[in-house]
Amino acid sequence: MPRRQRVRHAPFEHLGPLDTAIPVSTGTARLTLENDGSVLLDVNGVPSSQLNPDPEHLVFEYMRWMLLVLDEGFGGPAEYEAEGDVAAGALQVAHLGGGGCSLPRAIASRYPRSRQIVVEIDELLAKQVRTWFDLPRSPQLRLRIDDALTALESWRDDRFDVLVRDVFSGPVTPEPLISIHAAEHAARVLRGGGIYLANCAAPPGTGLLADEIATLSAVFGYVGAIAEPAHLTGKRRGNCVLVASDQPLPEGIDRALRSDAVSVRLAPASQVAALARAGKILGQDQGRAGAQSR
Repeated sequence: MPRRQRVRHAPFEHLGPLDTAIPVSTGTARLTLENDGSVLLDVNGVPSSQLNPDPEHLVFEYMRWMLLVLDEGFGGPAEYEAEGDVAAGALQVAHLGGGGCSLPRAIASRYPRSRQIVVEIDELLAKQVRTWFDLPRSPQLRLRIDDALTALESWRDDRFDVLVRDVFSGPVTPEPLISIHAAEHAARVLRGGGIYLANCAAPPGTGLLADEIATLSAVFGYVGAIAEPAHLTGKRRGNCVLVASDQPLPEGIDRALRSDAVSVRLAPASQVAALARAGKILGQDQGRAGAQSR
C-alpha cells in the first residue's frame, strides 16, 4: 500500500519538566527526551507511551502492528484520500487505556475524519498529556476519565468499528479486562465486521497468551495473534497483539507485517487453534471487579 510522503514535524512545544517526577492522580509520571526527538512517558516507573513529533511514527512496535491492522481492515489512508468520504475515513474507535495517547494520536493523523474516545483512569495525567503532546480536541479525540470496564459495560451495542485494549496496572492487565465478561462486552459494542485489538504482555511460562486466545475464541468467530515467534512459543516475554472479529481477519495483515523492523508474523490459524485448546477461558467463575485504565 502506498505511503504518504513524510513531512518534518516541529518538536513538542508544551512539554512538562523533563527527567523529574511529575505528580499525577495515580502516582508520578516522568518525561524523558530521546535522541530521535521522541518523548518517553513513564507512569509509576513503567514505560507507558513514547511519542514522536510525527504522529504516525510509532516507536512501540505493538502499536505499529495495530495501526497496520486498521489499514488492512478499513482501506488505509490511500483509499481514504482517493475516495474522500469512504467509511475508512470515518472510523469510530474506542481505546481502553490512554497513557500518552500515542495510537489515538496516530489514528487521528492518518484518518482525520475518525472519531475516537479514550478511557483513562488518571484524570490529572489525561489533562497533562493533552497539553504536552498537543492532542486533537473533541470530537476527533475525546478523553473520558473512568474505569475501563465501567466504560465498556456502559456503551451501547454496535457503536464502534475498532476497540483497542491497552490497559495495564504496573506490568499486567487487570484480570477483569481479560475475562470472558469483558470479551462479551467487546463483541457487543463492535459493529458487524468490527475489530478488537488487545495488547497482551504474557510472561513466559504463565500460559496467559493461550488463556486469552481461548477466552476470545469462546466469543469471537475469528481470532489472530501478532507476535515474534519466540513469544508465540512461550520462550520469552513480549507484546502480542490479539485480533478478534466476527468476520474473517483482513487478508493482508501477514504480508504487511514483513515491512516492520521487528521480525514479527501473524500466527498461522493452526497455531492459534492449538493455543486456544491449551488455554482456559478466563473469569467464568469470577464476579465483576474494577479495572484501572493505564
